[in-house]
Amino acid sequence: MTFWAGWLTVFVVGLVAVVTPGPDFALTLRSSLAYSRRAGVYTAVGIGLGNAIHATYCLLGIGALISQSILLFNGLKLLGAAYLIYLGLKSLQAKPVNAASLQDNRRIVSAFAAFRLGLFGNLLNPKATLFFLALFTQIVQPGTPLATQALYGATVAVQSLVWFALLALLISQRWVKRLLVSISHWLERVTGAVLILLGLRLAVTKLSD
Repeated sequence: MTFWAGWLTVFVVGLVAVVTPGPDFALTLRSSLAYSRRAGVYTAVGIGLGNAIHATYCLLGIGALISQSILLFNGLKLLGAAYLIYLGLKSLQAKPVNAASLQDNRRIVSAFAAFRLGLFGNLLNPKATLFFLALFTQIVQPGTPLATQALYGATVAVQSLVWFALLALLISQRWVKRLLVSISHWLERVTGAVLILLGLRLAVTKLSD
């Protein structure tokens, strides 16, 4: 497979995976609605770094070890599921926000906490490992240069960073927030329910899925 054919495959498959709603989407939505634009963007940065780490260890072969070890896979799976369920339960406790005092009522979170939310939420999802393994085993050959492999991994990481940062910017726009403020607590509760369902689904994921 030529470089451009391989890169185009990574770009298209990665883009479809990134824009498909899942835990990363729910986490970005939660940060942007519950906290701020800044928090949403830092969560997106954490997600991007998480994907870069997934891509790196998969390319190095560690991902294959995880995918073949029931113990490692189940441990990571249960940690990720517990994390998503914990975040979901917190979101279910969201209170209504008064539009007249939106700025005063907005919860504050540090940049590092928002970044950590995205990073851990992404890293503790073993399906990300399986995704990168499935993708890279199709296009990476024994003779594929290291620089090319790094570019493949960076492509998906940048895609996720850009997509979720744009999503955070859109959701946190003043007019969007004002439009959503009266139902923001319900949206956050729905997001929380989605996170819980994703966590439960992750908990019952089998290695062969």
